[in-house]
Amino acid sequence: MDDTFLDQMSIDDIPFDKVPSQPQPALDALLQAVASKPAVDIRSRIQEAGGLSLDRLPMLHVVFDRLATACSDALKHLAASSTFYSLSGIESGRFGEMLDEYEANAVVGIFYVPGWDGHIVVGLDRDFIYTMVEVLFGSDGSEPPVEEERNFSAIELRLAQMVFEQIGKALESSFGLVSQTPFRLERMETRMEFAIIGRRSAKSVQAKFLLQALNRGGEMFLIIPQTVLNPLRPALGKVLTGESSARDPRWAQQISAEVQKTVVSLRAVLEERHLTLGEIAGLQVGQVIALDATPATRIKLEGNDRPLFWCRAGQSQGSYVLRVEEAINPEKEGRDGLLG
Repeated sequence: MDDTFLDQMSIDDIPFDKVPSQPQPALDALLQAVASKPAVDIRSRIQEAGGLSLDRLPMLHVVFDRLATACSDALKHLAASSTFYSLSGIESGRFGEMLDEYEANAVVGIFYVPGWDGHIVVGLDRDFIYTMVEVLFGSDGSEPPVEEERNFSAIELRLAQMVFEQIGKALESSFGLVSQTPFRLERMETRMEFAIIGRRSAKSVQAKFLLQALNRGGEMFLIIPQTVLNPLRPALGKVLTGESSARDPRWAQQISAEVQKTVVSLRAVLEERHLTLGEIAGLQVGQVIALDATPATRIKLEGNDRPLFWCRAGQSQGSYVLRVEEAINPEKEGRDGLLG
């Protein structure tokens, strides 16, 4: 019905039986739905439009450093030669442009993250795949690296799947600082147009990692859409004081073994005499210096000029020996010295 016609009519001109009515429960439900509709968060809209500021997400660098360490540790059990992952850079940009850089030159894995209700992309470039094949099949790096551009073989794709599964576990461990969620590998793609998980123009964050092995290497990259990271802004914006990477028992054992190999010089001090500079200058060959020590006097055992133990002297099998009695407490010895 035309709005002008309605304006010219009065309420008396409308028959009562033609007036539409709404049951009270329906009106209550409508009002409740309107009232419960969340208000638009203007601040979040502005943040999404402006993109992510990587400088304001310090935990993101910590997470990616932990990811590189976790990937290196996971590969130690499989590779005979030493391999090393390192974070080479973090940048932001358009999702489609990031993928186009690796067209026909990489294998990508699409991961679903249930805790974020979103997907991320992890990719391995051609040099990474070729290097990993040589490492896992026992190459010593004496042959020149493969530079052939061809379709990936079935063995190379199977190896890439194994690496992706390890990366999924490493991602779960690394992001555990900010979000406890699994990373599930859904599929692999070799053509970048099939690896789209959202709009190509969507803003995303990309982290690049360098694999070094056999005097060669390759690149691994991780792309996370901004819409996935937005809910994690508060957690990624925090700075954890005292946070450290997970302790590696093998590394701790190796450090402990090397420390225990340190050579320390020990010295047994029977007695100390205090002489003036003139008395020391007057000492001559054959002169006897009397000591107050007796066979029952305790001997101080020092290491690198630091007092360690009080000992008793004795003999065993024709040699002088020391029996440790107690550890020296520097604070207690200092107090006893002051009290005379």
